[in-house]
Amino acid sequence: MPRSGPSWLRSARVWGVGGALLVAGLLVTLVPADGPGDAAGEGRAAADGLPHTTVEVSPSGCGRGWAHPRPGTQVFELHNTSDTAAEVYLKSPRNGAVYGEVEGIGPGTTRRLRVRLSQGSYAFMCLPDDADAVTGPTVRIHGGGPAGPAAAPLTQHDLIPPALDYQKWVARGLDDLVGRTGTLRDAVARGDLAGARNAWLPAHLAYERLGAAYGTFGDADQQINGTGAGLPKGDRDPAFTGFHRLEYGLWHGQSAATLRAPAAALVASVGKLRDDWAQERMDPADLGLRAHEILENTIEFELTGRTDHGSGSNLATARANLDGTRAVLSRLRPLLVTRYPGLRQLEDELDRTQRLLDGFRRGGRWTSPAHLDRARRERVDAALGDLVERLASVATLCDARRTV
Repeated sequence: MPRSGPSWLRSARVWGVGGALLVAGLLVTLVPADGPGDAAGEGRAAADGLPHTTVEVSPSGCGRGWAHPRPGTQVFELHNTSDTAAEVYLKSPRNGAVYGEVEGIGPGTTRRLRVRLSQGSYAFMCLPDDADAVTGPTVRIHGGGPAGPAAAPLTQHDLIPPALDYQKWVARGLDDLVGRTGTLRDAVARGDLAGARNAWLPAHLAYERLGAAYGTFGDADQQINGTGAGLPKGDRDPAFTGFHRLEYGLWHGQSAATLRAPAAALVASVGKLRDDWAQERMDPADLGLRAHEILENTIEFELTGRTDHGSGSNLATARANLDGTRAVLSRLRPLLVTRYPGLRQLEDELDRTQRLLDGFRRGGRWTSPAHLDRARRERVDAALGDLVERLASVATLCDARRTV
């Protein structure tokens, strides 16, 4: 299925506390935009019971207004006094680690940043659109408990090597895919429908493991792995093509003669994708987001059975998606080791979920989600849901950030 990212990962993000979504050690608080705040005073009382401080966002006055620093949980009212939109980081001047950020602060508007601060040095960095970054004055805090999570920002340059390595991995996967779809086509061509059903799943899983590349595949993804949803005649529409078209025919009694053209079209689409791949360029900034999206879409499409056209193989697809997630994480791991305290636990949960899914395979056949009892369904839903939450931290940390 075509993949699209959740909008919250690209909106306001702060790495603080209080009303926060705790995601595997990284606190991500989503703060809604407000109108122009009360710019009077500092540390004034608020309905949330926290001290609020109004801080200026502008090239000439970045960070102005934070005159009486204090430890603990607090809210900064980031007021953009300039004539251009900007994003703002609260960072450590010593090592550049970011404690919180807010994007898209329009001219004359105020956005809130809620963080927990402790002893140390801090500074606001203002990044106006189409202009150089400006770092405000350093503010020192004395005393207090532990500060909220922070991580050194990743840039587009940092993400280029893992993206290139992943593209090479995809190229090898496409070679394998071409071979497996050829085997499927050949079985259909000679009228061996039992052999075609046996060949269908290995070929389909070879495609599903390439999950992070779907956004770069473009229209080819719909041709290769689309469903009948949204088509005028659904599963019987002439525009229904690819793996699921063959799945529908193979598990609904259609003849080999009927399936020869769809099988040949699938091989042609896969071959063209493989041949064109060398000219494609994945956006390095998307890599972390894709790691999150793969399993998010697994929950939406596979665990619900929405993509089942007769084979009952959705849990096998979920297992292949897990392999696809690992392929991304293995390339991001060197960047995450020093930035994501929950990485080891995430990897342990991936192992646990893999064992859980492997338990649904018996003698080469997979249990359909429709045949799971309530207890087993809840275990699968919980395991995949937990991974999606943890991978949200990866997406947040790997969102490329400006530093100049």
